Amino acid sequence: MLHFQSLTRSTRRQFVATSVVSVAGIQWAGRAGAQDSVDSSATTALQYQSPQIQNWRIGLVLDTPVTCTNVLATFVIPIDWPEQKVTVTGQQISPLVNAWKSRDLPTGARQIVLTMPRVPAGTTAEVTFTLQVERSRILGPDLTDGFVIPKRPSRDLRMFMGNSPFIDATDRRIKAASRDLAAVEVQSDWERVESIYDFVRENVEYVEGSLKNASDALKDGTGDCEEMTSLFVALCRNARIPARMVWIPDHCYPEFYLEDAEGNGHWFPCQAAGTRQFGRMDEYRPVLQKGDRFKVPEKKMPTRYLSEYFKCDKKGKGDPDPRFVREQIEI
Repeated sequence: MLHFQSLTRSTRRQFVATSVVSVAGIQWAGRAGAQDSVDSSATTALQYQSPQIQNWRIGLVLDTPVTCTNVLATFVIPIDWPEQKVTVTGQQISPLVNAWKSRDLPTGARQIVLTMPRVPAGTTAEVTFTLQVERSRILGPDLTDGFVIPKRPSRDLRMFMGNSPFIDATDRRIKAASRDLAAVEVQSDWERVESIYDFVRENVEYVEGSLKNASDALKDGTGDCEEMTSLFVALCRNARIPARMVWIPDHCYPEFYLEDAEGNGHWFPCQAAGTRQFGRMDEYRPVLQKGDRFKVPEKKMPTRYLSEYFKCDKKGKGDPDPRFVREQIEI
């Protein structure tokens, strides 16, 4: 049996409201994740401006010199978020594919799951989708004093308040840093989060390297966008502030959750690594997934990022070549 998983940090970077879309009679319900629906209160907290449209081709192209049986593959496609609208404009489904479906994960991602009973040697099988992604800039609120840390987080929010892979929020070093930050006098909960944000940017120098825990980035004083985002998320969670990772091609950044005076919740983005952006985001690359603790049947342990997955039985010498595609295209 052959397994293929694109799990490396470099691969993630290379790849890295309710609506209904329909292609060839198949409907997908495009929904945002927990607490992310757009309502009238959301528009007063965050503004979505200057949208840009991009077209993407995403999927799997399998070339094989040997016969493959019992093929199982998964890959992620973008979904709707308040700042993003996704429309499926085309698809290529090989007749060798006997079944495929979309699988929504509660933390904020959608996978395509497909099976092929038999792929003969010397053939090519393709499952790709063409997507139109409209992404907007996110502008933060002018007045921030009224936003507060939620006192009674919902069950959905509690998914973003504990440990996750490489986000070791309960590590003693992170807890100590959190206590020090809590002792700093601030005028509002918004400033409390901003003090965490500034702490991460002042104490961790951007240096690329092997993926490591948030606590190690704090100890070493170095890390890249993944470690800086992980550390911000870990410190927020210690302060009882829901926080999560957002994954886009070649990059990631965090979001934190606060409530307004009416009790409505809002996810605010910030740029942990790169240009200082707190409570706003000037970014047009598509959101691939949000979250950092995904559970899928193909993996025994939770994962921070949903990588592409391929498994098959092969007959003969040589190996199949599953090529996962995520590329921007011109239409």
